[in-house]
Amino acid sequence: MDIRKLNKLLSEYRAGAISKRKLLNELKSLPFADLGHAAVDHHRHLRLGFPEVVFGEGKKLEHLISIVKELEGKYGNFIITRVTPKRAACILKEFPSLVYYPEARIISKSLKKAGNRNVRERVGVICAGTADFPVAEESAVTLEILGTPVERVYDVGVSGIHRILPKLGILNRCRMLIVVAGMEGALPSVVAGITGKPVIGVPTSVGYGTNLKGLSALLAMLNSCTPNVVTVNIDNGFGAAFFAHMITGMRKK
Repeated sequence: MDIRKLNKLLSEYRAGAISKRKLLNELKSLPFADLGHAAVDHHRHLRLGFPEVVFGEGKKLEHLISIVKELEGKYGNFIITRVTPKRAACILKEFPSLVYYPEARIISKSLKKAGNRNVRERVGVICAGTADFPVAEESAVTLEILGTPVERVYDVGVSGIHRILPKLGILNRCRMLIVVAGMEGALPSVVAGITGKPVIGVPTSVGYGTNLKGLSALLAMLNSCTPNVVTVNIDNGFGAAFFAHMITGMRKK
């Protein structure tokens, strides 16, 4: 239930175009739809401007399909994250109009055109190495689904920091940057220091033993001495993207 649909329903009821019974039937799923195994939050769109985003990993396939059915019938777009190719094939068989973005492991309806946003509100997504690519793509594709223009700059980690220098013009045109890195997690501090842009650091679980499945990278980003860095959780490309989307001005009050 989004603001436009709610206003339309109330206007139609006020004008006598629909009955009270029909209005109540439309509103009965507010504030959430109880599916037994899940309570789908239909107030989320009213609060944040986008439906509840569903974490697909770990859910039973039949539960995930029923959640997708609930969202697909009510919203112009939605996001299911962390979907494996095998599960995606099953879901798309049930809902052929949906789109699967395998690199990002996301199912959605479609990407919005970047023209919906001012290019000055674009977000740069930077990743240190190709092993960080899935998390970076989760960020980039999420932003594109939400309608935020994206600039991708990949494989520019600190072991060859000269690779990022030719990309500074691109980064400086962005309003803010999402920097994805595993191993020692140093790249967000470097990028923040040379650009002066607001940076969201995304530590990944990529690395050898003492990376501790991303904990070392997380601590490094949290301990950054550059004041324009904030950090999300390990491998949380989606969280970084949604926050950047809100900050760059898409949300309308």
